Amino acid sequence: MILFKTAETLQKELEKLRSKNLKIGFVPTMGALHAGHLSLIDECKKHCDVVICSIFVNPTQFNDKNDFEKYPVTIQNDIYLLETNKTDILFWPSINEVYKDGIEDLQHFDLGYLETILEGKYRPGHFQGVCNVMYRLLNIVQPDYLFLGRKDYQQYLVLKKMMQQYFSNINITAVDIKREENGLAMSSRNMRLSEEAKNKAASIYQSLQLIKQNISEENFDILKVKASQTLLQNGFDKIDYVEICDAETLLSVNKLNGKKPIALIAAFIEGVRLIDNILLTKIHLL
Repeated sequence: MILFKTAETLQKELEKLRSKNLKIGFVPTMGALHAGHLSLIDECKKHCDVVICSIFVNPTQFNDKNDFEKYPVTIQNDIYLLETNKTDILFWPSINEVYKDGIEDLQHFDLGYLETILEGKYRPGHFQGVCNVMYRLLNIVQPDYLFLGRKDYQQYLVLKKMMQQYFSNINITAVDIKREENGLAMSSRNMRLSEEAKNKAASIYQSLQLIKQNISEENFDILKVKASQTLLQNGFDKIDYVEICDAETLLSVNKLNGKKPIALIAAFIEGVRLIDNILLTKIHLL
């Protein structure tokens, strides 16, 4: 694996690879890697000749400064995992390298209602920060394929919308959620939980399963209340939302009516905010 810290040196290497007509795949991360990230690397290998992973904790997408400061940094272990999983290139830039003009007065992206609902509602400015960093990273890497985890489902839709305008030539793929044995979605934030809380946090997946198993029989509002009760009874401190939405638009729905629904949850346990989702019918994500 080759490690690059500057856009200039990375781009010189990429020019050589493109001259050989090699397909380049990109997996952007914020580090603190786990098996979920590695599943993105594996999926990238299936479609591409060259696998590039970036590690960059993006300050502009944290609406809570404390959350940014507490984000786990495990770079030595990250490098080890990437090397053992045969990643070709690691891009590990500084904040100044990505935001050459600073992090004030950033570009505004037209995301429509997507940045005002669910995560957008509870994390104002978050998706503008996500789009700003991805706009910069995609301009630097210019990959053929981009691979994202489906756990951040709304982020996937937001980036898909942004890319339709600025990077329509890049293929974007959402990869299935990787879970612990108890069903808890793998996340870098899990590192901040005690073992007891990790076990209790599995109830977020149980709540999603409850919705999925009863979606065709029970009233959606009642299902959301039952899912919320399951979370609170199992140690979650606060719930931002339990929602059932159309998977293509993320607008709330109250009946199936031929829709392709997805259930989404955001809740706190031990002060750590976790998100998860589950597709309630089979759909193919483009």
